[in-house]
Amino acid sequence: MPELPEVEAARRAVEEHCVGKKITKALIADDSKVIDGVSRADFEASLLGKTIVSAHRKGKNMWLCLDSPPFPSFQFGMAGAVYIKGVAVTKYKRSAVKDTDEWPSKYSKFFVELDDGLEFSFTDKRRFARVRLLKDPTSVPPISELGPDALLEPMTVDELFECFSKKKIAIKTLLLDQSVISGIGNWVADEVLYQARIHPEQGAASLSKENCAALHKSIKEVLEKSLEVGADSSQFPSDWIFHSREKKPGKAFVDGKKIEFITVGSRTSAFVPELQKLSGPQASKAATKQANQKKGRGDVVNDDVDEAASDEEANENEKSKKGRKPKGQGKRASAKRKSKESDDEDKDSDDDADDNDDHQDEDQKKKSRKGVNSKQSKAEKTSKAKVQTSQSGKKLKKGK
Repeated sequence: MPELPEVEAARRAVEEHCVGKKITKALIADDSKVIDGVSRADFEASLLGKTIVSAHRKGKNMWLCLDSPPFPSFQFGMAGAVYIKGVAVTKYKRSAVKDTDEWPSKYSKFFVELDDGLEFSFTDKRRFARVRLLKDPTSVPPISELGPDALLEPMTVDELFECFSKKKIAIKTLLLDQSVISGIGNWVADEVLYQARIHPEQGAASLSKENCAALHKSIKEVLEKSLEVGADSSQFPSDWIFHSREKKPGKAFVDGKKIEFITVGSRTSAFVPELQKLSGPQASKAATKQANQKKGRGDVVNDDVDEAASDEEANENEKSKKGRKPKGQGKRASAKRKSKESDDEDKDSDDDADDNDDHQDEDQKKKSRKGVNSKQSKAEKTSKAKVQTSQSGKKLKKGK
């Protein structure tokens, strides 16, 4: 989706080619989902005869200042894009309209022809964009609710550190919050975190001053480099994670290092585990979680740990053997229970079921334990089966 670099590239193209020219023709789409809060006829009438004075942007929003209000504003959404006929403006996969398509495109939501014959169109193939007509775009949402622009109003390292220290959420989630910093979207966030060697799940409040300095530098460099090439992703540096973000897991690499994908803040996030590691308490928790997962799969985590665990299991097994009743004792105990009330019988049945589950769990452990005696295991299973048969027989008699 278009983020700060793509929207800024569009703004620069409009500023270079459209500013100072008068609108002689206007066509607004009959699409109330995208054209927000104004009729098609009123929108068109408000544009005719006006001169474009300047083009502005904040975050992922752009607006045009005309020689008198109201002004058109564009919230790019997922696939909003600017096209100027005969002018190369940045194209991105989800929004690209082919040069051979009809003009203006069937996806055009805003189209104007200028007094020198130049034609400018805003398209949206997926209809998540919003085009508005506003007296002062900066005074109303969404622009009024945006945080400092990442390119035009960058925070200092100290300001970043102070801001992050108050946020107990993942840094990737925070970077996507437009009320904190505007303009950074999913691909930019992944890129700047990769360049700064920060794990996307690292808690914002846990970042050190050095982390903030690295992130501050990477934000500046990623935005500047992407704009140097007009936000043309095919010209982004080859060592950027950007080029492999949409590859399948297991086939995504950057500089020979594997890229993994996780969900952070409800967004798919690409990162390089070898370089972007969790730090502080989060690192310890992650290591413990990973170790537990490996143990659950039967992987060898640590020889000493595994050996200690085996010894503990063996001791518990020995205790279990000592506490096990001899054959036939279950029958005598069952005979004594004949005189108990029916509610006691129900309770005993529940207890027996729990005991059987415990025996099954114990048997499963024995199967996976080294040095287990197969004959002993068969004997225990036979004994358990006899107890169950005996209990079932007693229940049938009681029923009669």
